[in-house]
Amino acid sequence: MEITVRKFDLLQELLLLQGVVERKTTIPILANILAEATPEGRLLLAATDLELGLETSCAATVKKSGACALPARKLLDYVRLLPDADITLKRLENHWVSLRCGRANTRMVGMSRENFPELAVFPPSGGLRLPAAPLAAMIAKTIFAISNEESRYTLNGALLVLKPMSLALVATDGHRLAHIVQDQTPLEGVGSEIKALVPKKAMAELLGLLEQAPEDASVEFAQDETHLFFRVPMAGGGEGRVRLLTARKLSGQFPNYEAVLPKAQLHSVPLNRGELAAAIKRVAQFADERSHAIRVRIEPNKLVLASSSSDMGESDEEMDTTFEGEPVMIGFNWKYLEEFLDAVSSEEVLLEFKDDSSAGQLRPRDNNGAQYRYVIMPMRI
Repeated sequence: MEITVRKFDLLQELLLLQGVVERKTTIPILANILAEATPEGRLLLAATDLELGLETSCAATVKKSGACALPARKLLDYVRLLPDADITLKRLENHWVSLRCGRANTRMVGMSRENFPELAVFPPSGGLRLPAAPLAAMIAKTIFAISNEESRYTLNGALLVLKPMSLALVATDGHRLAHIVQDQTPLEGVGSEIKALVPKKAMAELLGLLEQAPEDASVEFAQDETHLFFRVPMAGGGEGRVRLLTARKLSGQFPNYEAVLPKAQLHSVPLNRGELAAAIKRVAQFADERSHAIRVRIEPNKLVLASSSSDMGESDEEMDTTFEGEPVMIGFNWKYLEEFLDAVSSEEVLLEFKDDSSAGQLRPRDNNGAQYRYVIMPMRI
């Protein structure tokens, strides 16, 4: 194996692969990336932690094809420090690799290509096309609601629901639920409802790939018995140039989220998103550090946020709004409110509720073509 590649091209792909590489592992090969030079003039790069895999590539001048595995973190750190010039990689004996760039000359210890795990292969048929930009926006509005508790295995991912004319994504950690539907979106190849539970780490990596995809691009999605596959076009990569993300399926049954979505007629309180976010940040300074609870009191024509802590003090702040009804006080986790407000861009949001013991709902007033609902369970305060 002997190739020459532009530093910028190589660095861009190495940065993407870092999110997949397993750092804390007893299997040394998983801390490496696989580099393979092809006769067609491409450097193929791959990484996996056995749950998630990413395959990508960049243009290269290939003098001799071949493959080797290289330490992912060390390679990235070194390439970052090189001057902006072409880099020549050459495989030596005993899996060593030399890197030359300008006056810099380095030899790095690699591993055999045979030790690298085989990656799942994209199914030959059954691929569906999903719009990249709407999918990226939907992930950004739901990923923060996915549970981080390993014991709640089925909540460690988001449910992707595909129908012939709609695309939906649902995430919950048992305390709040984010649900977004993109209606009037024809999905090529979808004849009936299809569901897939996408792991949180895969969602994060997919979002990064989608943000680098060309405008108006489509993602090719497929699944087999054990894996989910996402083929994402590369910006400026030319026709057929894609990155492939592979994720092992989560097993188990996702909760019946439709039972959680409020169906009764709710009281609705319109609020300025920016003002509400700023007020929450200030009041949260005096909230209990363990529960993160704040009080939300809704009265005729105003909303009052309040917090108190025996160690730090107390704070309250009023906001003008339009509301006619009996006063209601509800406890919420301020972090959950803040994450929703950070995820939406609408100038105005609606706080909707039934009473002080039922779940509250937040949604942007301007849907921008998608129905977005964020349900939060109340707290006892």
